[in-house]
Amino acid sequence: MTSLKKSPLHERHVALGAKFAEFGGWEMPLEYGGVVAEHTAVRTSVGVFDVSHLGKATVKGPGAAAYVNSCLTNDLGKIGPGQAQYTLCCAEDGGVVDDLIAYLHADDDVFLIPNAANTAEVVRRLAEQAPDGVVVTNTHDDYAILAVQGTHSDDVVAAIGLPTGHDYMAFAVADFSGTPVVVCRTGYTGERGYELVVPNDAAVAVFDALLVAGEQYGIVPAGLGARDTLRTEMGYPLHGQDISPEITPVQARSGWAVGWKKEHFWGDAALRAEKEAGPKRVLRGLRAVGRGIPRPHMTVGGAEGALGEVTSGTFSPTLKKGIALALLDAGVKEGDQVTVDIRGRQEAFEVVKPPFVTVNVRQD
Repeated sequence: MTSLKKSPLHERHVALGAKFAEFGGWEMPLEYGGVVAEHTAVRTSVGVFDVSHLGKATVKGPGAAAYVNSCLTNDLGKIGPGQAQYTLCCAEDGGVVDDLIAYLHADDDVFLIPNAANTAEVVRRLAEQAPDGVVVTNTHDDYAILAVQGTHSDDVVAAIGLPTGHDYMAFAVADFSGTPVVVCRTGYTGERGYELVVPNDAAVAVFDALLVAGEQYGIVPAGLGARDTLRTEMGYPLHGQDISPEITPVQARSGWAVGWKKEHFWGDAALRAEKEAGPKRVLRGLRAVGRGIPRPHMTVGGAEGALGEVTSGTFSPTLKKGIALALLDAGVKEGDQVTVDIRGRQEAFEVVKPPFVTVNVRQD
């Protein structure tokens, strides 16, 4: 049995009393003092997540950005150096191999953050077809990633001497005690926040500094349990559940992350055909009418029988009710009433358009 990888902050998490779980081959904090408390801290003040399990890879060499743009779905030509972009790596049949963030440093330098379990496959695919002079390197184990999320994220990040206030999906490279740190206005919670890409040997110092600086704002270390409830409230997809090799961007309503005007990207023929014909199933939001709490793989039904299944489901700490993302027959529309089979009970849900809550992610 392969042993789980550990974050460079693992001992800090142990000292903080974290409960751990496996995420993409890594042993990562699930929670410290409770998922609801950590979720609420991010929505109302500030929290810090260790997401070092996320992948890291570089694509460097003449024409690196153009090469990445010919492979991944989104149009990298729409952004410039110092900006980041959400994009998808698709198979030829249109299924999603992974979703990731591309950081454009220069025309010859792109940094990628895939999901933990998919990093090796994304790197393999890019390396396999890379033109001469373009080098794809898996740097998964070289960096930690810390996500500072919440209303007071600017205050905390600025207090440790790092830049804040840049545009959403923009990044800056700054110095922290002699170590270069990438500071990007991104996150997976919906709140205003920053993700810090830190070389492993500086990770503990940055983490400790953030906790000290955030003490006056009530900062809490937050685990991946709260990260999941926060992202579900936003309707953000999770690879392996809401998008996957079997679920295309067209079905997941992620067509906004596809550069339809580009000449080519992996899976383009299949995705263009599906878009033209219309998908047979679509990812929708569900909000509980009563007290039902949905979970993945539960059956969604209507008067005429099964309509699909829940892909992500949870209790929303903000709304105090059950919410879900569900892959449903294309004929199901917003405003429709459906049921979810929760351990044999048919609980009522309304079909809605995510996000489920109002947040500050793009606030200037």
